Amino acid sequence: MSSVGISSIYSGCSVAAGVTGNIFAFVLFVSPIPTFRRILRNKSTEQFSGLPYICSLLNCLITLWYGMPLVSPGIILVATVNSVGAVFQLIYVSIFISYAEKAIKLKISGLLIAVFLVFLAIVFTSMEVFDSNGRRLFVGYLSVASLISMFASPLFIIKLVIKTRSVEFMPFYLSLSNFLMSLSFLAYGMFKDDPFIYVPNGIGTLLGIAQVMLYSYYSTKSGEVSRQPLIDSFA
Repeated sequence: MSSVGISSIYSGCSVAAGVTGNIFAFVLFVSPIPTFRRILRNKSTEQFSGLPYICSLLNCLITLWYGMPLVSPGIILVATVNSVGAVFQLIYVSIFISYAEKAIKLKISGLLIAVFLVFLAIVFTSMEVFDSNGRRLFVGYLSVASLISMFASPLFIIKLVIKTRSVEFMPFYLSLSNFLMSLSFLAYGMFKDDPFIYVPNGIGTLLGIAQVMLYSYYSTKSGEVSRQPLIDSFA
């Protein structure tokens, strides 16, 4: 096979991995919709927290900037997925602010302004202080730090599942989508030879595998536990 043919196959696999990652990321982006339907229906944020959506918005904005041609040419699929993610997170935050109590409304509004100020500072610094290579490294390290910080949520869920020996708070399809998204972008990063993509998504893939394995193990255990009282009651 000619080098042109190999290059074409390699490029095709890279695009396929990136597109697949975008699809599974979209599943994760729409997953909070039931929560916000409830907020809209009850006209109250109840005990829900707006902080995860603020953090996700900042993460999407930083990674979106890393994927832009001005910073990292050739990885536009990173920019597309995070532009969609940023729009979803901004919608969620806006709804949250609209129905939150006054004190929480002010807090989340202040954090939203801070997110945009931080993002603008990153864009300004990367464009004015660094050359093209330095810009990619600067934004890349920030992107990795942001992505790794987002792993606090799956780590908390894993700890909760082990502690409670229940998968009630770890929906299988979300765990599976998170694993497949991370795996897709791990492959995309490997094809692009970009450690700022494959390192954090490699960690995400390992956490995803752990979640799926825990679900498989504890869902069986939960089933056994839930069936046991029925056997005792009707014996």
